[in-house]
Amino acid sequence: MSYQKLKQGDVISFNDSLNIQLIQASDLQDIIEMLNDDDVNQYLYFAPADNSMFEGFFGPIIDNTQQAIKEGIWPESPTFVIRDLQGKYMGMCGITSVAFLAGNYEIGYQLPVCAWGKGIATRACQMMTELSFTQLNAHKVSADCYGSNVGSYKTLEKCGFVQEGRQEGYYKLAQEFDDKLYYGMTAEKFENQRTV
Repeated sequence: MSYQKLKQGDVISFNDSLNIQLIQASDLQDIIEMLNDDDVNQYLYFAPADNSMFEGFFGPIIDNTQQAIKEGIWPESPTFVIRDLQGKYMGMCGITSVAFLAGNYEIGYQLPVCAWGKGIATRACQMMTELSFTQLNAHKVSADCYGSNVGSYKTLEKCGFVQEGRQEGYYKLAQEFDDKLYYGMTAEKFENQRTV
């Protein structure tokens, strides 16, 4: 994968049937529609929500991304949108730096139901992990998910992440509570995996 072209804002091949690109303003409606889908947001503490909240969150990310492309640097929070070859929205993924902890990043991914079970989350997780360590100089990459979100934590484990903690009853659901799982990988572990 050409990270240089991706950083320039180009659409590049993600696999045989998908493309990926840094987020643009034209992606926002597809993202909001996905986040307001009850099948998707059952595993998201921040959704569903009013569209203005999502616009307020993603607007600065989109603006920063456009500025970063002009300057030829990575955005503060590299956020990517995945589409099939016909342009259908198939998900998003992103990398966020941890405040006050240089070299420490968190990754995340959300996919619409039509994209579940196709290996897209695994590919996105692999790409973000590699990009974090090889392009952003990460020394630690972390992720978290709901304890009941088997697809998400299995994806992390498949990509070499290790469960590092669990907070019981962290998320309040309609009828019960769910745990929060913490996963992580160090730069050393990433390098060891690459050489195997």
